[in-house]
Amino acid sequence: MKRFLCMLLAMVLFCGAALAEFDLDIKLYPLSENGEAIINDVTFREGWQQVDDNNRVFYEIFVGAFSDSNGDGIGDLRGIINRMDYLNDGDPASGLSLGVEGIWLTPIFKSPSYHKYDVEDYYQIDPQFGTMEDLQELIDLCHQRGVKIILDLVINHTSTRNKWFSNFRSAHLMQNPNNIHYDFYTWLNMDDAIPAGRAFAKVTGRELLYEANFSEAMPELNFDHEGVRQAMLDVALYYLNMGVDGFRFDAAKYIYYGDNERSADFWEWYIGELRKVKPDVYTVAEVWDGDAVVDRYLPATSCFNFTASQVAGIIAETAGGGDVNRFTKYVETYVNGIDAISENALPTLFISNHDMDRAAGYLTMASGRMKVAASLYLLSPGSPFLYYGEEIGIRGSRGGANTDANRRMAMLWGDGDTVKNPVGTTYTKQSTYTVKDLARMSDSLLNHYKQLIMIRKANPEIARGEYKALAFAGTKVGGFTSTWNGGTVAVIHNTTDGDKKVDLAGVTEISFDTLAAVVGAGQATLEGTVLTIGGQTSVVLR
Repeated sequence: MKRFLCMLLAMVLFCGAALAEFDLDIKLYPLSENGEAIINDVTFREGWQQVDDNNRVFYEIFVGAFSDSNGDGIGDLRGIINRMDYLNDGDPASGLSLGVEGIWLTPIFKSPSYHKYDVEDYYQIDPQFGTMEDLQELIDLCHQRGVKIILDLVINHTSTRNKWFSNFRSAHLMQNPNNIHYDFYTWLNMDDAIPAGRAFAKVTGRELLYEANFSEAMPELNFDHEGVRQAMLDVALYYLNMGVDGFRFDAAKYIYYGDNERSADFWEWYIGELRKVKPDVYTVAEVWDGDAVVDRYLPATSCFNFTASQVAGIIAETAGGGDVNRFTKYVETYVNGIDAISENALPTLFISNHDMDRAAGYLTMASGRMKVAASLYLLSPGSPFLYYGEEIGIRGSRGGANTDANRRMAMLWGDGDTVKNPVGTTYTKQSTYTVKDLARMSDSLLNHYKQLIMIRKANPEIARGEYKALAFAGTKVGGFTSTWNGGTVAVIHNTTDGDKKVDLAGVTEISFDTLAAVVGAGQATLEGTVLTIGGQTSVVLR
């Protein structure tokens, strides 16, 4: 035993010497009673107040995979309620919660599938997820903590189990065109030509086809029918009256398949009607297409920026040591383009969601690129979205099994939560760490996300100011200035591995004298106009 203790002491001394030799600057935060790191290096200036608008960080929750409250292995609304202290504890400066300012719930309505994108009843919460009372409690709790909540509203199609579809089928069986549901769905006779690119399925018991571009279990509604339009408007108004703050609209460009003009016109009408009831309603649409197509929808709503996301997107490219100047110039063009088109849309950057391979699989935690990517898009304007588990480096890929369930695997809490992976998952390398693990590590990815969101909140100009890219010639270091409400900040990123030195005098006439925040792997100093910034590090200057 004596020999073992001597060896242990020698190892400790050696490691200490090694750390001194390489001058590693390991950030250490104080710990809470539960042993969790408390982020305490973000300054909220005197008189700071949280801005109540839609320029906020949203967190996508795939409800069935997030947190299980009743032991059945399926995430539910009560599980989210129980995790609100993790998401947002109501104190922006506590340094303990993730601090997200908005929550997007994937579909929660009654549905026969695990993913719930085929709605059976829009006015019933799926029993696996809880009750309408649970939803009301969650809405109220979110609002008490300054968090907005939006629901995933799938109106392009329903489930074949929806009573509307049953009535549609019955109306055709009875050959009763006067039935209101006779034309509720898009249909053709058996001998009609099927329009190019569209898919139709046969109605059981009838020589009739119904449109089903996503699945035979998902019949497509006919939005030329006034009854359909009103029925879907009534659904949204019902939940706005409950207190939800807005919606994410699934498959927005498929309202009229292949006709973006008509689909976009529909959304201008639909969301315009919602704004009559709730002028500040927040909406964001899934228009998975190029920027030119997305632009057509911006007069009505914010749209996710798919161009910048995923492994081939400019966020991942830049996070891998790419030129930040190219990224900030892209964002400047993107922001100015939105401003020129719409008063109703916000920049909406993200790196992955429930339909994509998870970012930690290609950016990786070990390389530090997950942290860099988070810094790039969270310290950007508008309403960025992060996908649950992104902050702890959960991986997941469709892979050879070709199943989206692999992208929607269980959140890893590490505290006995009984939530399980969805049926059909085959991925086996989900993550090394849990929330419990990473909360205790000062320099963890989780605490990096907490720090970023606090920095963004403490410097409100970042989210909502006039964005101007800074052109740093001859270096990959880049950044931007943002001016709002009489204040200006500069955000500078170094995505490379080594320290870099840049002179701000050559790129901006604005004088910055305060290093307001430093986040990432390295350190930074500001001497006059000269900024020295460590590798994989971002700073905020005031």
